[in-house]
Amino acid sequence: MKAEKAVEFFNNGYNCAQSVFCTYCEELGISKESAAKIAGGFGGGMGRLQEVCGAVTGAFMVLSLKYGSIKNDIVSKEKLYSLIREFDKRFKEINKTIICKELLNVDLLNGDKVKNAAKVKTVCPALVRDAVGILEELM
Repeated sequence: MKAEKAVEFFNNGYNCAQSVFCTYCEELGISKESAAKIAGGFGGGMGRLQEVCGAVTGAFMVLSLKYGSIKNDIVSKEKLYSLIREFDKRFKEINKTIICKELLNVDLLNGDKVKNAAKVKTVCPALVRDAVGILEELM
């Protein structure tokens, strides 16, 4: 199951964005190493800025790689944007927000490192699982 594979990535030191994106890398024609590098800066809500959740960003990258276009293709763009909006809606139905700081309710940059690590370890695997579950429904 892909959701468990994504959680395994997370439990092995990958950030949320990497965990989601790397789960799909082979079927989308990209190496795990390249996928991990591309998604590397998006963990912690983008470099620990705690903006958009890394699991959400990873999912958006999966959808973009699968359905995006390199040309000015209005039909492909609209399909992709529609999938992004649908993913956002479903993720918010489950988690109320896509904002990392609201999901974790800790300050990753300035808070207690032990408390932060514990919160990340308990909350983020569920977010990664949710993101992959939604992707599986949409794809």
